[in-house]
Amino acid sequence: MPDLDGASVPDLDAASVPDLEAAVTALGTATSVTVLCHINPDADSLGSGLALALALRGRAIAVQVAFAEPDDVPVSMRSLPGVEFVVPADEVAREVDLLVTVDCASAGRLGSLRDRLDGARTTLVIDHHRSNVHFGALNVIDPAAESTTSVVARLLDALDIPIDRAIAHCLFAGLVTDTGSFRWVQPGTHRFADRLLDTGIDGAEITRELLDTHPFGWLPMLSRVLGSARLVPEAHGGAGLVYAVVRTEDTTGLRSEEVESVIDIVRTTSEAVIAAVLKQSGDGSPQWSVSLRSRDGVDVGSIATGLGGGGHRFAAGYTAYGSAEDVVADLRLALD
Repeated sequence: MPDLDGASVPDLDAASVPDLEAAVTALGTATSVTVLCHINPDADSLGSGLALALALRGRAIAVQVAFAEPDDVPVSMRSLPGVEFVVPADEVAREVDLLVTVDCASAGRLGSLRDRLDGARTTLVIDHHRSNVHFGALNVIDPAAESTTSVVARLLDALDIPIDRAIAHCLFAGLVTDTGSFRWVQPGTHRFADRLLDTGIDGAEITRELLDTHPFGWLPMLSRVLGSARLVPEAHGGAGLVYAVVRTEDTTGLRSEEVESVIDIVRTTSEAVIAAVLKQSGDGSPQWSVSLRSRDGVDVGSIATGLGGGGHRFAAGYTAYGSAEDVVADLRLALD
């Protein structure tokens, strides 16, 4: 992957990703493609899906992009190029030449659309989660990648598909969000960003729309939710846990983006290495989506996997059931 000065960003290695060549062939020869994002897609998942759709459209391949929930594209991502490829979940083709999942560590992350895997002639999983269970017929997974969009970019290079401004916009969206506005980077990250910015995209505006824009209702929601925050300094051998609870009544009229943003505030607590946010299901049932973050070498990805979820070393999540008190108790037990 060349950058501006002729250096290179590390490419996917066929030795470490055995399905790479087969994936390139599958993408290059497919006549119809469905790209599925995970439920409640973030910019890395949707950005990856739309980038692929834009690239495949350039080769006159019939393509659609979808996710099981919510019912529409999150407001903060509606300016991403290619949103016209998104179709409602109930309109996703049941039979397709190639089905691609992006940023999904397991079939369960597809929600109600996991049944579409059965109607595909070939399935391809593209991801960067270390916890990925390799549920595709073909699996292109790079746990060292900053984002799934960076894996997609390398696949496009292997396909000799140019990354134009529209595709770069989608790829940058995933890169900037999954690196926390470039707080979590590695050698090559900024060279990749530079390559995308060189297409003429407005990185500052993309970042603002995705991460720095909220309705006024977000502020009183934060007041209520942060008031529920509790510190458990003795958790995980003294590393410390901080957690907050988002109940259904706290989120009335707010978008999923506002709810998801809470973890980025809670995790700034200096006295705790581990942060958790419990988010109640929208119907008020005792179902919780738990987001975990960590630092200082604590692997919350393995903790989430043990609780039925998955994710990265420092950012992961899982689904739990019961009262908030029960969920916290189970988390503390897993940490200790």
